[in-house]
Amino acid sequence: MKPVMDNAAFSFHALSPELIFDSLASIGIRIDSGLTALNSYENRVYQFHDEDRTRYVAKFYRPHRWSSEQIVEEHQFTKQLADAEIPVVAPLIFNNTTLHEHLGYRFALFPSVGGRQYEVDNLEQMESVAMLLGRIHQIGTRQPFLHRPTIGLEEYLYHPQERILSCHFIPRKVQSDLKTILAQLITTVEQYWHNDWQPIRLHADCHAGNILWRDGAMFVDFDDARNGPAIQDLWMLLYGNQQEQRLQLDMLIEMYQEFCDFDKEQLRLIEPLRAMRMVHHLAWIIARWQDPAFPIAFPWITDEDFWRQQLLEFNKQIEAIKAPSIKLMSIM
Repeated sequence: MKPVMDNAAFSFHALSPELIFDSLASIGIRIDSGLTALNSYENRVYQFHDEDRTRYVAKFYRPHRWSSEQIVEEHQFTKQLADAEIPVVAPLIFNNTTLHEHLGYRFALFPSVGGRQYEVDNLEQMESVAMLLGRIHQIGTRQPFLHRPTIGLEEYLYHPQERILSCHFIPRKVQSDLKTILAQLITTVEQYWHNDWQPIRLHADCHAGNILWRDGAMFVDFDDARNGPAIQDLWMLLYGNQQEQRLQLDMLIEMYQEFCDFDKEQLRLIEPLRAMRMVHHLAWIIARWQDPAFPIAFPWITDEDFWRQQLLEFNKQIEAIKAPSIKLMSIM
């Protein structure tokens, strides 16, 4: 079997069960049963039992996304958190390393952990998550990532804008309006974005799907970890109308500050960060479109109605950015 080649049209079609078995055997792990594919688009993730009936999760990384140095840096961060007894799922060490390679595929092995999904409307659970984020950021402030990127306009707006506007399957009827409104959104973000914050190591994709509840919160999937402002790991926990979000944010920051100071000036970044995530997410789907998993998971992205709705969402987000930023109740 030939190693994976470097090309923009990469898909995981060559990652056969045989290759997975051989990859794991190369580090001394033999699959006894299972090999169940778990939900993951960017990478390929499988759960299985080995011959000793130990349950593992194997993650095969998408080639050409992260360098080996960047992946190892993520592993080192999660190990630091685990060593501090913060509940995270950290990669396991085999043959003195956490990152392995077989026939062009890099992979890592993790313990398989169960749990319930984090409940976004459960304030008790939100308090637990906020305190854990304070502990994670306390360690994240010790030093920045050296190899992983820092959240900024190039990665989250400018490059995505180019990819979206060059996409061949966006309906012609919306292309002109999309170009105009996307430019307006980016200009608005530029006006309100600032870099007057300390970059710290973040989870950076801190949504409900990456939090398990096991008599307490547990964080999983640090694959998007990077440097950025602390608020990036907090704003995605908010839900509901503005009044509800103010109450949640007040509680989140109060619990967070039990372990880590919070710069309240970062509250102004919430809506710009939300806009950046919206644009980046669309460009990510487009960039991965030749992976067969993506047309199946996101068929609506080629529909004119979807893009019409997206234009409305962009306009709403422009207004949200221009509106006064959310305030903590305690400093009103």
